[in-house]
Amino acid sequence: MSSVGAVVELQIGPPAYGGSCVARLDGQVFFVRHALPGETVRAQITEVAKRFARADAIEVLQPSQHRVEPPCPVARPAGCGGCDWQHADLAYQRDIKATVVAEQLRRLAGLERSVVVEGLPGGGFGWRTRVRFAVDDAGRAGFRRARSHVVVPVDHCPIAHPGVEAAGVETKQWNRASEVEVAASASSGQSLLRVTGRRDGVVRTHGGDAIVEEAAGRRFRVSAGGFWQVHPAAADALTAAVVAGLGVRPGERALDLYAGAGLFAAALADGVGADGAVTAVESSLLAGADASFNLADLPHVSVVRSDVGKALGGLVTTRERVDVVVLDPPRSGAGAKIVAALVALAPRAVAYVACDPAALARDLATFAAQGFALTSLRAFDLFPQTHHVECVAIIEPATPMEEGAR
Repeated sequence: MSSVGAVVELQIGPPAYGGSCVARLDGQVFFVRHALPGETVRAQITEVAKRFARADAIEVLQPSQHRVEPPCPVARPAGCGGCDWQHADLAYQRDIKATVVAEQLRRLAGLERSVVVEGLPGGGFGWRTRVRFAVDDAGRAGFRRARSHVVVPVDHCPIAHPGVEAAGVETKQWNRASEVEVAASASSGQSLLRVTGRRDGVVRTHGGDAIVEEAAGRRFRVSAGGFWQVHPAAADALTAAVVAGLGVRPGERALDLYAGAGLFAAALADGVGADGAVTAVESSLLAGADASFNLADLPHVSVVRSDVGKALGGLVTTRERVDVVVLDPPRSGAGAKIVAALVALAPRAVAYVACDPAALARDLATFAAQGFALTSLRAFDLFPQTHHVECVAIIEPATPMEEGAR
């Protein structure tokens, strides 16, 4: 077993989930960052576990045709851990992500599916409208190394939206802060800062309590600390994919689970019309308040501030009719209990919005075991230069139900 700090020559294999590639040497598995499939590299070992080791490619002996020079000076070994693929051209980054999604579906859900990752307008840089900076002991803002608490100071972040960079966080001293978070709206031009105190841990907001976002033909209030997609084009792309995938019909009853500020609920409301009904479920008091405010003009939409599992349990008990569902869980996925409750409600279709392909695949396997099947999948490159990818999976009963059975 090689030791931390040792340098080995490796032939790089396929990409792995998490921003690295797989390599093997003398029976040992390596997960190598800053490498690309097909390359030969010299890699320095950074971590040794029982069954594998991690390493950084410090010298490329035979480069891939898809390798490019990272524009960011800290997108390198021992640098910032945020951008996993700046050393690959943008089209190839999407190919890598497609390979990873397909592999997770195959390994965890037993599904063989060709995946295409769709790009969004705007290119690969200047897209991130929400950025959380860490602050080092000298008061400098930056980002942490991969799998480390070490802060790497930065002068500029190439993937940050101009509205974020305009806040000038990287040029200021933050001696009393441990973190500085910037949220900028590409649509309204507003921005706000949330500064976490180094000693007291208190979060102080500057620039207002909320910003306004525009998507799907509506305006949404998003409070400081609330969730909104970080790519300016993401909200519209995901909403369109969800509505098209579900084929929402007038008069239907819809659920929006983990509703956040109400983006999907608003789109569902348009689809079901005044004769239908939408229930948006959100456990966060902050996000729930935003959703109630944003959806107040839609009388056929109700916002329920509740744990999703508890709310679903109530619907199952009362045998509420549910036709379509938007399921947008946290990174950890929905889990078996949520899936079982949804199956018990017998919707005709579920749109699962997933930011983690492994969690999605595990939940798809659970759905399949209970008679629901994946019928379509779209993947989006909402986070260029990073390993993250967003999927919209449409899940339907494997055997279509009679209309009166729901």
